[in-house]
Amino acid sequence: MMHLKQLATLASALALAACATGPDYAPPQTASAAAGPFIAAKGPAIQPLAPVQGNWWRLYNDPVLDGLIADALAHNTDVRAAVARLAKARAALKEVKVDRLPQGGVSAGATRGRDPGQSDASTGFDAGLSVSYEVDLFGRVSRGVEAARGEVGAAEADADAVRVAIVAETARAYADAANAAERLAVAGHIVALLDDSLQLTNRRVEIGLTSRLDTARIATLRNQRQAEIPAIAAERDNALFRLATLTGRAPAELPQQAGARNTSLSLDRPIPVGDGAELLARRPDVRAAERRLAASTARIGVATAELYPTIILGGSLGSSAASLGNLFSNPIGFLLGPLISWSFSDHARARARVAGAEAGAQEALADFDGTVLRSLQETETALSAYANSLQRLEALTAARDEAEVAAKIVRAQQREGQVDSLALLDAERTFAESQADVAEMNGQVSAAQIDLFRALGGGWGQAA
Repeated sequence: MMHLKQLATLASALALAACATGPDYAPPQTASAAAGPFIAAKGPAIQPLAPVQGNWWRLYNDPVLDGLIADALAHNTDVRAAVARLAKARAALKEVKVDRLPQGGVSAGATRGRDPGQSDASTGFDAGLSVSYEVDLFGRVSRGVEAARGEVGAAEADADAVRVAIVAETARAYADAANAAERLAVAGHIVALLDDSLQLTNRRVEIGLTSRLDTARIATLRNQRQAEIPAIAAERDNALFRLATLTGRAPAELPQQAGARNTSLSLDRPIPVGDGAELLARRPDVRAAERRLAASTARIGVATAELYPTIILGGSLGSSAASLGNLFSNPIGFLLGPLISWSFSDHARARARVAGAEAGAQEALADFDGTVLRSLQETETALSAYANSLQRLEALTAARDEAEVAAKIVRAQQREGQVDSLALLDAERTFAESQADVAEMNGQVSAAQIDLFRALGGGWGQAA
């Protein structure tokens, strides 16, 4: 039996000799090609290498959008679930950390019985206190804590990724509702213009300057444009219903100002995009993959430690007596000493677990590399899509302006009898289509902006 001083000396020696098994984790290095400027960051609407805006939606200068995003971050059900998963991961880390501390227990009992051959029953009382501590000589506990910390970091990054997605989808739903309102206004304006052309043509029919065929043609175009209005109205309703769900509301609870905007979201300044190194440090999916790689690496150490003995230092105090009053007056016995356990028969199973952990780390590394590549691809794609959508909008706007000039000229010529109603119909149709194209393209530009902001991976921190 060992004395307390000897036991403390042994514990100190074991602690000094302890070494964690398994590889020490080192974050993977990013290739220089991935850390440089984006190749698609071109054009006057992009600020390459400029720091990314924190709360990017504030660039739209829309207080209603700011409020809706704050509501989404606070009440969205996906965000709440992600926060709960983070709390669960933190609780698991606390549980693993307990293994670093001495474990203790108290026991007490009372018995009553009679031995064979005796006429009287006897009563006995006993009480005890036990303490044990696992010496983490081979790093099983420390590697387990390291793995749990990695899972907490991954859960934190996952929660950030959910916030990024919810912010982007909230802005998208708001932008879709605003663009649908703009398209409704354009569609109504086109119908009104066609009504004017129809009235003018009817007057020309009445005085014999044209035929009923021209009236029918203009009426057909007018009714076709009128038929588009309910579909656009349904799109707007759909966007508002999505917006309600994203902000944690029933559709009937969405505030009226959420649908008050009737012009597409637009920016009056270039978008700062930073570079690849900043992107990889900022994107939560990359951070989550890196933390899972760290956790998987630590699990190799946990599995490797099972190949070695487990050493537990323990001690106990106890007393027993025939009566409860004498339980603590009797001499108290104690035991101190180390317990070493080592199962040789399980070595094949333990080695298999090490091999599985190593394969898990290789899988996590591949997932990390894939996440890095996808993040770069998404950002480059979003940059290219945004730049090209702006070019398309510019061309469609110029075409719309020319079509408007042409329609005005044809209207004047028809009033003077220089052209027939068919020429006016063609001019009106071209102008109507160009107006609708510009309105629809405004929505596509807003969507491309939001896709770019989402790909850049920031913008939740300050609001959260």
